[in-house]
Amino acid sequence: MAVTAAQVKELREKTGAGMLDCKKALEEANGDLTKAGEILREKGLSAAANKAGRIATEGAVESYIHAGGKVGVLVEINCETDFVGKTDQFKAFCRDIAMHIAAASPSYVRREEVPTEALEKEKEILRNQALNEGKPEKIVDKMVEGRIGKYYEEYCLMEQPFVKDPDKTIEQLLNEKIATIGENISIRRFVRFALGEGLEKKQENFAEEVMSQVKL
Repeated sequence: MAVTAAQVKELREKTGAGMLDCKKALEEANGDLTKAGEILREKGLSAAANKAGRIATEGAVESYIHAGGKVGVLVEINCETDFVGKTDQFKAFCRDIAMHIAAASPSYVRREEVPTEALEKEKEILRNQALNEGKPEKIVDKMVEGRIGKYYEEYCLMEQPFVKDPDKTIEQLLNEKIATIGENISIRRFVRFALGEGLEKKQENFAEEVMSQVKL
């Protein structure tokens, strides 16, 4: 099938690979962006993949305090060199991630961190939901596996849509920064505090409040 310039551009932004390599991968994958990305990684042509194994121990601990002090975030983001860690581009990325965490309230950085107990409990809930919907039991397990992806999108930082650009996930944003900055970057850990968290109180939409303070 014919590959469009827009597809090539999108794949390049996601992987950091060369334009020609992106075009060839898309042609090989019949226009499938995900498969094309896998082809580039297998060939070692993805900039993000090439840098992922490098040790990243420099970087910064960024903070974000929501206006009025209702929500606070600390996030550690690592890069390879102290030089990159001090650049405006890296600092801006760290601020965006801290702000996103304040707004989206993830529980984990990536899906591998989700405790088995929590995951099994969620699967049990989804299974019961499917059965209550009258779905045949023989297809319930497949439905659960499909729906568990929504759980990861809600609770895992890397799979959440970026609040400033919902068309891309945090993982995609990270890979773009790796490609443009030229170093491995890793979002290592974070902590989010909400005023009165765990106490009985009036519920408020922190995501809307946070975004109202951000000039997109």
